[in-house]
Amino acid sequence: MTPVHGAIQLIELGAIILALGLLGAVAFRFSISAIPLYLLAGLAFGIGGILPLTTSEEFVSLGAEVGVILLLFTLGLEYTADELVGTLRTSAPVGLLDLVLNAAPGVITALVLGWGPVAAVALGGITYVTSSGITAKVVGDLGWLGNRETPAVLSVLVFEDLAMAAYLPILTTLLAGAGLAAGAMSLAVAGGTITVILFIALRHGTLVGRFASSPNEEVLLLKVLGLTLLVAGVAQQLQVSAAVGAFLVGIALSGPLAHNARRVLEPLRDLFAAVFFVFFGLQTDPRQLPPVLGIAALLAVIGVATKVATGWWAARRAGVGPSGRLRAGAALISRGEFNIVIAGLAVSGGIGGKLGPLAAAYVLILAVAGPLLARGAEPLARLLRRRTIGTTQPVACTVAHDSVEASNEIP
Repeated sequence: MTPVHGAIQLIELGAIILALGLLGAVAFRFSISAIPLYLLAGLAFGIGGILPLTTSEEFVSLGAEVGVILLLFTLGLEYTADELVGTLRTSAPVGLLDLVLNAAPGVITALVLGWGPVAAVALGGITYVTSSGITAKVVGDLGWLGNRETPAVLSVLVFEDLAMAAYLPILTTLLAGAGLAAGAMSLAVAGGTITVILFIALRHGTLVGRFASSPNEEVLLLKVLGLTLLVAGVAQQLQVSAAVGAFLVGIALSGPLAHNARRVLEPLRDLFAAVFFVFFGLQTDPRQLPPVLGIAALLAVIGVATKVATGWWAARRAGVGPSGRLRAGAALISRGEFNIVIAGLAVSGGIGGKLGPLAAAYVLILAVAGPLLARGAEPLARLLRRRTIGTTQPVACTVAHDSVEASNEIP
């Protein structure tokens, strides 16, 4: 690397981080999520944007991967292994409903457009899976981590990520035209990897905690970060989502160690999470979006409805009130990292055509709309509840009802 090239790279990185800080300040000033601003900034300075970046793509790409990993790791710190297993045991019906409701629109659209069965499988995956990274960020930003509906949301995300561990090898096999044996082998490797990581988290979480713990914050940061990235990388190498590996590492850590790990990693998580959202926008060429915006918008509207229905039912099964059900549904709306990975696989496999731009437009709409709708979910639920109760009860009773429901939804 020449000194000039290195200087330009530092200037670009500094400008990116400074711009993120300014956008974050704007979002804080107006009490909105910064995610849509990060995405639009990436769109403006990415492929086909007004001022494309030239030297920092590699760092931003790697930083984006680290951002997703840290988002899911810190989300895993909120729950114990026993809570995870208990939630997964009861979430299978919701997970299957989520799969049917949200994959069907993509499959049907691809078949109607005549793109063929392999493209239908790809587009079904794109419309199905929620962005774990964006959802984790939204839940944290809005202070919903302690709400009663959050475990239900988490169970849907985990079910989807585990479903992706089975789906991605199957899609790769279909795209490559490989035989049944190759597909079965990839699926077996993915399933075995998840089983091993989950077994260690459940049975030997204490040993993992002892290994990672340290009274020195610098040592604790290096140990926990290194372990998380190592496990995530191994998981991804074995055809499993890196996010799933990082999430299970977070599950394995508990007690004071989890609290300390969260505290020392939060600044890094916030930095790289912002880079992830910018990177997503950077990879989208705005010139390819207009021809597919109509279809993408229609799929997005359907996707909002189906995800809200999924979250509503998941929270209802957990005994959560209407406000919490609406929050759960709104938290699941965003699409992001997995959806783009699937679209990239389809394009590289030669079946992209308009699928790539359609996926980009679809994900961009919901990645921007998701955090905004999540922020408006609770005020909307409160307004609807008061209007409904106000027609049959005095105001005092309405206030009492709100207080009771709030106490039921937040531990």
